[in-house]
Formats: sequence, C-alpha cells, structure tokens
Amino acid sequence: MADFVTSGQRRLLVVDDDVAVRELVRATLESETYEIIEANDGEEALRMIRENLPQLVLLDIMMPGRSGTEVCRLVKSDPETSAVVVVMLTAKSDPGEREAALAAGADSYFVKPFSPVALLRKVDEVLGIIGGQDRT
Repeated sequence: MADFVTSGQRRLLVVDDDVAVRELVRATLESETYEIIEANDGEEALRMIRENLPQLVLLDIMMPGRSGTEVCRLVKSDPETSAVVVVMLTAKSDPGEREAALAAGADSYFVKPFSPVALLRKVDEVLGIIGGQDRT
C-alpha cells in the first residue's frame, strides 16, 4: 500500500459494474495525483473502502446486489469511513434519484455519460484541488 502522506497521491475508488466505465475513469484520472482502485459491485466496494480508506469514491447507483445509494448510506453512517468523499457517478439524471443519493450522504452527483475533462474538474473540485493547482 502506498504512503499517501509522503507521496501526496490521493486514492480514488471507482465502483461500477461496467468495466468500460471503470477503464474510462482510470484513463482519465490515474496520475501522480490520483491512484485508482476499482470495485465492480456494492459488496466489493464496502470491503475496499474499509481496507483502503480512499479519499474519494466514485459510486454508480445501479449495480447488482447493494445499490450505490445503500453503499453510500453505510459508508457515511460508519464513523471509520464517514469522512470518505462520495460522488455518485450514474446514468440516473432525474431529480428524485439525485435527492435520494444526497439524502444518503453523497457529497456530490455526476451524471454519465460524461466528458473526461468534466470528470477531472469534478474530482478536483470535491477534493479541493482548485484549478488543478495541486497537480504534479
């Protein structure tokens, strides 16, 4: 496991049952700034969050087993993981889904399909890297 205090790298967990989405997110974000780890369903996501404590989780809503909304609720209600930033990354764009995700504790909501540049801006924004200033 990398030492994020000395490396300055932030660990991001991408949770989506669509491998193409995970690959696009990895290709967009993986850098000296971000280390990308992946999960393909809610159960795997919960395990990886507890084991790796990522700074950010990009979380799909519609997955087999536990939904992203349920995973978010569990992450945010656990004192050991509640500080993890959760961004819902989903094809569900209706306001009711957005409200449900935010009510479950999501820090932000981002709709697929997305432009890689817009995703990078969103991740930088939620992690407080304004204008990419902390990028190496």
